[in-house]
Amino acid sequence: MTEPLIFGAMVRTLGAHPAGWRHPGAHADPTDDAAILRRIARVAEAADLDYLFFGDWLATGPDLEFRDPYLLARIDPISAVLYLASVTERIGLIATVNTTYADPYATARATASLDLLTGGRGGVNLVTGAEPRAAGNHGRDAHADNAGRYDRAEEFVQVLRRLWESWDEGAWIADRDSGVLIDPDRLRPAAFEGAALRVEGPLNVARPPQGHLPLVHAGTSPRSRALAGSEADLALIAAPDIDAARIARAELRAAAAAAGRDPASVKVIAPVLPVVAETDAAARAVVDRLLQLVPLADRHGERTGFPSGRTLTGFLDAIELSVDHEARTARLDDVVTPGVVAQFGATGTRIVELVAQRTGRRAGADRDETALTWRHLVAAHAVPAAFVVGDAATIADHFESWRDAGAADGFNVLSAFQPGQFEAFATLAVPELRTRGLLGRSGATLRDRLGLGAPRLTYTTAVAAAS
Repeated sequence: MTEPLIFGAMVRTLGAHPAGWRHPGAHADPTDDAAILRRIARVAEAADLDYLFFGDWLATGPDLEFRDPYLLARIDPISAVLYLASVTERIGLIATVNTTYADPYATARATASLDLLTGGRGGVNLVTGAEPRAAGNHGRDAHADNAGRYDRAEEFVQVLRRLWESWDEGAWIADRDSGVLIDPDRLRPAAFEGAALRVEGPLNVARPPQGHLPLVHAGTSPRSRALAGSEADLALIAAPDIDAARIARAELRAAAAAAGRDPASVKVIAPVLPVVAETDAAARAVVDRLLQLVPLADRHGERTGFPSGRTLTGFLDAIELSVDHEARTARLDDVVTPGVVAQFGATGTRIVELVAQRTGRRAGADRDETALTWRHLVAAHAVPAAFVVGDAATIADHFESWRDAGAADGFNVLSAFQPGQFEAFATLAVPELRTRGLLGRSGATLRDRLGLGAPRLTYTTAVAAAS
């Protein structure tokens, strides 16, 4: 029997689509994130998803309003998972830590505490950072280069593993009669000194129930893939299609094998942005509404600081339509005619096809609700979300096809807006996924649910190698 896929919810309280917060009924106030986090966590646990995943970004600025509004103001990931530990009982909780700026001892302490407080449900996503502004926020002149960041990240993993292993099995004796609390021979220092990090230890938190929390990593550079292959339990990919995902999964498994690991021990996880409704047509209507809610402008310079890609002029430049073409005088809400579409190149034609597939709007349609407008094309081009649109069966077909093609071991589910779309996924798609045997893993800890087995005790290996 085929094992169920891994399903996690990638939590973005303002929604994963830049216009999601504008959708009627959507959460739009980060000062009330506590309430929406509780609601998401309870829905996810009731749906029997495997984990909640919290990303991170160490800076902010007004430019993010248009690009990624959910990054403008957000709860610290460690704080979020510790908060949700008290309102959940079974679901895994994965927090992101930036190894370029984080302190490894503090990270080991916080994550071991998370694992103890949740009975073995903690996980940690390690990133090296891509935001230059983060350097100034941490007292540095510049963001480290790729090689330097990954040198530190590799040492960071070693330190985490050694600190998590500070307390050996059986170290706590707690013999009231003899008055012996611990076996000091089973309390071990980290004793690590590398080029970037030096940590003494031991950790002043008891041994995590999982031994090692599951490690997550994402990236496309050779160093990133190598780190995922050698150390990650979950490797996150962002492949544009099923064939690219299948190749990426094969490469990550090969990297694991090259590092001396069982290739199957690396679980490859792909992101997915499902828009779910009772029918395919209703789901397309949701996407149609999202496209209409993307802030756009007709011409350059109409709003200070407005991205050029969010304008009709910018779109026409991108698809290389002649500067004297009649479309240059159009407005965003004008209908796009078949004659104009016939003059589009490959880029414009592809966007027309995507809009038709996701919203049902086509050039030349004779009804307002199905007529293609410039607004739809500009929004689809400016915000290239990889929607999977449809009813429960359509969404399940997508997951099933990726599994059958060997493209992924699981998925991080994004929601265009909260809570409506996440709850639609949970109430409509999840029962279909369970019926098909695609969802429904089990296990007392997150490691168990992910099928990871016992962790590799690297501290013992390191000590043996040095002796």
